[in-house]
Amino acid sequence: MTQQSQTKRRAVVIFVIIAVVIAAVALFAAPYFLSGAAHAAVIRIPRQATTATLTDSLTKYFGDDYARRTSRIFSTLTSNTAERYGAYEIPEGSSPAEAAKILARGQQYTVKLTINGVREFMPFADRIAAKFDFSGDDLRQALSNPDFLKPYGLTPEQAPDLFINDTYYLYWTDSPQAVIEKVGAYYNKVWNKERRDKAAALGLTPADVMTIASIVDEESNQLSEKGRIGRLYINRLNHNMRLQADPTVRFALKDFTIKRVTGAHLNAPGPYNTYRVNGLPPGPIRTTDVATIDAILDSAPSDDLYMCAKEDFSGFHNFASTYEEHLANARRYQEALDARGIN
Repeated sequence: MTQQSQTKRRAVVIFVIIAVVIAAVALFAAPYFLSGAAHAAVIRIPRQATTATLTDSLTKYFGDDYARRTSRIFSTLTSNTAERYGAYEIPEGSSPAEAAKILARGQQYTVKLTINGVREFMPFADRIAAKFDFSGDDLRQALSNPDFLKPYGLTPEQAPDLFINDTYYLYWTDSPQAVIEKVGAYYNKVWNKERRDKAAALGLTPADVMTIASIVDEESNQLSEKGRIGRLYINRLNHNMRLQADPTVRFALKDFTIKRVTGAHLNAPGPYNTYRVNGLPPGPIRTTDVATIDAILDSAPSDDLYMCAKEDFSGFHNFASTYEEHLANARRYQEALDARGIN
């Protein structure tokens, strides 16, 4: 065999060996790069987590093999699992290598918190907390801390004001204080100088407007008349009249199924029943919208002191400036309720 033939043979052998090695490596690596997650999932890495903790969490959603492969690659990318404390979304179809990269980079999943007409806010804190790494009691305690609320000029009873109806984007690792600061930033944005000046011109604080708005939102779903309802309550305050707002009775009784507030309900105890107490309740009876706030701030002056739901059940109200006119409106509505058998 000539020298040239031997060289060619060695080259062929080397090529075959390299090809076999490449094939073996590819066969070994394929599951790490080609297999995909069967579905999307959010993986939470708690404080003081270990690689074993991470593997257990991955196994829960994706099975043993996927979890083991992801953890192996993750361990090559970072040496301290606890440093990746957070929540991470693994999209459907992600390979173990891609999942490990998401976890190692520390790019957290965004928590979407939507607030929309929450009536009893403190119990609702448990539902908020379910989205974060803290408890409902932790959030309630923070919302009861005057130091956390002082920057916004709110009392603990007015703390729900911070959570204006909207969608907020936060992180699972955010503390209760961080949540307050982030929703508080939007509260301050809403209550800019222009709106504060409008409130002051009405003799009200932002918190006063929020409380009125919360009652207005319970009174009507019709944005076109919310400003007029708000102005009516301002008129009553200015005349030293009790608000006598039915929604505050339902709130005081914690019974929002009451359709017809009667004399039997009007003695509901507590500071939120505006049939028994003077002035505004100590805080809002639900979270409210910016649109309602603006409707009140921009409402036209009126002589309205009374209102009653229209007898056609359209969701609108009849307004009156005298008690006699109000009685006539109320009589028509009561007759309509009786005709429908509504108690």
